This record gives sequence, structure tokens and C-alpha cells, in this order.
Amino acid sequence: MIPWKRVDVSMIPDGGELRLMQRGAEFSIRLGGTELMNSRLSGSEEALATMTRERIGERKRPHILIGGLGMGFTLRAALTSFAQDAEIVVAELVPAVVAWARGPMAAIFGACLDDPRVSIEEGDVGKAIRSGRRFDAILLDVDNGPEGLTRRSNDHLYDLEGLAATRAALAPNGVLAMWSQGPDPKFTQRLLKTGFTVDEVRVRANKGRSGARHTIWFASNRRAAGPR
Repeated sequence: MIPWKRVDVSMIPDGGELRLMQRGAEFSIRLGGTELMNSRLSGSEEALATMTRERIGERKRPHILIGGLGMGFTLRAALTSFAQDAEIVVAELVPAVVAWARGPMAAIFGACLDDPRVSIEEGDVGKAIRSGRRFDAILLDVDNGPEGLTRRSNDHLYDLEGLAATRAALAPNGVLAMWSQGPDPKFTQRLLKTGFTVDEVRVRANKGRSGARHTIWFASNRRAAGPR
């Protein structure tokens, strides 16, 4: 078997070493001993975009915020799913991830970063959420889930105050879509307490009929139907 080789390393703001690894045509981004993403497993990240598009329906010039560039699976699915007049902002905290997208992983990303619908903002997605702009959809894939594995400061996205700020940043009948490695009943309750209506979906990581399942929450800011 072809061995893994380290392509590059970058420190994340809260500390910790983010590593880009390669084995043949396969890439992996890891934090410590945890693999955050792999170029062979894109199913749930793509579903984050395609299923959000199904939920917001047809809109004129939809304004989309994606938190976390990763390996670009969600971005590329968004470019395919949303209309040609969409405006897609990608907030990526770690500049090296953007550099990897244009460098070692350029073949995976293709021309998506140069699509005129796309703008890249290097920084915390929380800043974009609190910028005063309104988004038809906010797609978050910045961590392994609400527990804030990679950055404890990501907790501000998942607590009641952060969820309230996200809800306020959504246009009428907007959707917050959030990816997680697994379910989190307490987070579901926080979404409901914030006033969202919630649809929790389990999606295969590899787009097949077997293998790991990931969780996506689709939270709408339309009037809640009452406790569930």
C-alpha cells in the first residue's frame, strides 16, 4: 500500500496542528490523531448543500454563507445546486486551507474558487454571521459537531447566544444547515429553544448504502410549530 506523506502543516488559531496528508491521489486533513476530512468521503458534505437548496426553494439571487472551505465538497455542490445568480460567501478561518485548495489539491477543487458567484473571506464565520448581512442559507461545517473538537471558541456558534445571532442573520424562511459527525440531542433542543423548526437527517459519508452516517440539522427560522 502507498504510504501517507505529509504535504503541509498549519497551526490553527486556538492551537493545534492541522496537517494535509497525501497517499497517491487521496488527501486527508487531520488534527492530531483525528481525521477531519478525506477526499474519498464527500457524500454528507455534498448533501449539506443539495438538501439545503431543496429546502429554500427557488429564490432570486440567493445569498449563501458557507462556514468552512475544507476540501470544497459543499462549495462545489452549492455551485451545482443553486442558481446562476446566487452569491456564495465562503468563510475559512485557516489561510493554509485556501492555499491548499489552490495548490496541492487544485485538481480536486478545479475552477470552483474562480467562479464569479464565489467570494472567499479568510476569518471566523461568526464574524460573517454578525456582519449585518442577511443570508438565505447558512451552511456550517467548521468542526466535527457542536462539541467544538477543533476549536473551543467554535462553541459560540452552538450556544443559545450564537444560535440567536445566526437566526437573526437569516432572511425570512431562511435555513441554517449544520454538519456533524454524529447526533447531539442537547444541540437539537438548543435549536428548538432558539425558535427554529428542526429537521435532523442522517446521511451516508460515502454516498453508498453502507458505511458511516453523519448528521445534518436543517433549522428554519419560519415560525415554530410548537414543542416536539
